[in-house]
Amino acid sequence: MSTVTAAPLTAKDFATDQEVRWCPGCGDYSILAQVQKVMPTLGIPKENIVIVSGIGCSSRFPYYMNTFGMHSIHGRATAIASGLKAARPELSVWIVSGDGDSMSIGGNHTIHLLRRNFDVNMLVFNNQIYGLTKGQYSPTSEVDKITKSTPFGSIDHPFNPLALAMGADASFIARSMDRDPKHLQQVLTRSAQHKGSSFVEIYQNCNIFNDGAFEIFTEKGTKQEEGLYLENGKPLVFGAQQNKGIKIDGLKPVVVELGNGVSVDDLWIHDEKDFYKAQTLIRMFDNPMQDGKHFPRPFGVFYETDRPCYEEQMVLQIEEVVTSKGKGNLDKLLRGKEVWEIA
Repeated sequence: MSTVTAAPLTAKDFATDQEVRWCPGCGDYSILAQVQKVMPTLGIPKENIVIVSGIGCSSRFPYYMNTFGMHSIHGRATAIASGLKAARPELSVWIVSGDGDSMSIGGNHTIHLLRRNFDVNMLVFNNQIYGLTKGQYSPTSEVDKITKSTPFGSIDHPFNPLALAMGADASFIARSMDRDPKHLQQVLTRSAQHKGSSFVEIYQNCNIFNDGAFEIFTEKGTKQEEGLYLENGKPLVFGAQQNKGIKIDGLKPVVVELGNGVSVDDLWIHDEKDFYKAQTLIRMFDNPMQDGKHFPRPFGVFYETDRPCYEEQMVLQIEEVVTSKGKGNLDKLLRGKEVWEIA
């Protein structure tokens, strides 16, 4: 009896018949394309993939992915995805959110998803603006940002999304950008391969309300000087001529130029498992200048660690209770142990 082998999936298999309705030139188009290219390489059946989004421009994502999906509630995509993963742990769950959706109204849900370590992938499209509601400043907008809601400039201190993820004990933390397709594909693949909560910040250009916010990291003339691409086990080298690097002076990172007694062997070697150095790398976002030297912005995988996933621990706990105590008694559970009588 002959068997029919299914044809391998392609990016087109993950595209829907829906008209993609983002502003022409929006960075979301590139992110969508890279996700569709990566999905067939993961070896996961389409019916086992779910995209959950909140509210915002990025949250139209489920309409354009030929998988299961849900366009959910403002800031609550993480909570809904947690419940789904708890009930159906075999599914590959992806959360798509924006800087406003995940860092503002949904900030509390974001940190608890990460600390619980559900095995899900969280993609945060950061354009440093509220795009859907027409250009108010967001939790990641820089100080002095002039917008419709801050006509004299924002006085808020902006969130550093990766620092928030680090503080919440995310087990995988990375950054990429919409205008670097190959790098974004690599980061998305690593995110999918990680067992636990992965947090990926993606710089996304909003060409209508915040055009060019990340241009310095994407344009050919400045990209190599301003960006630092992290590779595990390799020295931190950057610059148009690859002639600059980062070394550790005590506990402090310093920018050095190669030559004149300084070699690649003197530089900081990136280690994705080093919790303390990951925090230092993440904080280069906050302190771009030190001792008159300009720090580049790091991109890539900052940190990865292994720890138990919530949904697996939950299943084990249920199995243990059932094995040791037999079938549960809901009335007894609701009554609880703390009871009293009124005379």
